[in-house]
Amino acid sequence: MSDMTETPKTGMTKHVPLLAILIVAAIGAFTLKDYLSFETLRDNREALLAYRDDNYLLTVLLFITAYVAIVAFSLPGATIATLTGGFLFATFPGALFNVTAATIGAVLIFLAARWGLGEKLAAKMEGSEGAVKKIKDGIDENQWSMLFLIRLVPAVPFFVANLVPALVGVPLRRFVISTFLGIIPGGVVYTSVGAGLGEVFERGETPNLGIIFEPQILLPILGLCLLAALPIAINALRGKKDI
Repeated sequence: MSDMTETPKTGMTKHVPLLAILIVAAIGAFTLKDYLSFETLRDNREALLAYRDDNYLLTVLLFITAYVAIVAFSLPGATIATLTGGFLFATFPGALFNVTAATIGAVLIFLAARWGLGEKLAAKMEGSEGAVKKIKDGIDENQWSMLFLIRLVPAVPFFVANLVPALVGVPLRRFVISTFLGIIPGGVVYTSVGAGLGEVFERGETPNLGIIFEPQILLPILGLCLLAALPIAINALRGKKDI
């Protein structure tokens, strides 16, 4: 009898982390968008720099913690956080702090989704037939390539890139490695923009966040996308030959 009464509670408990993320994300979208902004960074830049100079290690810890929370709860301001990392810590080690924090936050979403929905959904997809099973098999055959692609392509929302792998049964180790390495190009670009914010503030301008779509930045990233997609294309050609 005790097992029967505890099973529903256990099932509901599994959904708590993901539900908490969704609730906090919804609240944050309406309450924090005016605080996690470029204007807030500009208005508080001198205080931030002074605090960093007096408490460097504590500033690093606080920054990484705040960045992890922003990513884990899908709060607005991830781009501003990346710029702040560059502004406070330069391109390096700022990029390392940014990428590390973003990866930790992504892993928290991944684990919450997989614990609540991913394992059950992956099992259902594995036991299904037809188109659903083919999609699951296609992802399984090209996991590394697909994981790198969704990180490298600027058009894929970060939250989606964290959620989908959990729902199709991607191993945690692969998710962590592909996330950390896959977000480095974009992370370095935006961190370098943040590192130059001092001059931008002095000119009274706003940073060019569209820089990632400029040819000298976008073309190398697209080249990496092509390399990541190459195994998928090869597998597809082999599949056609086997038919």
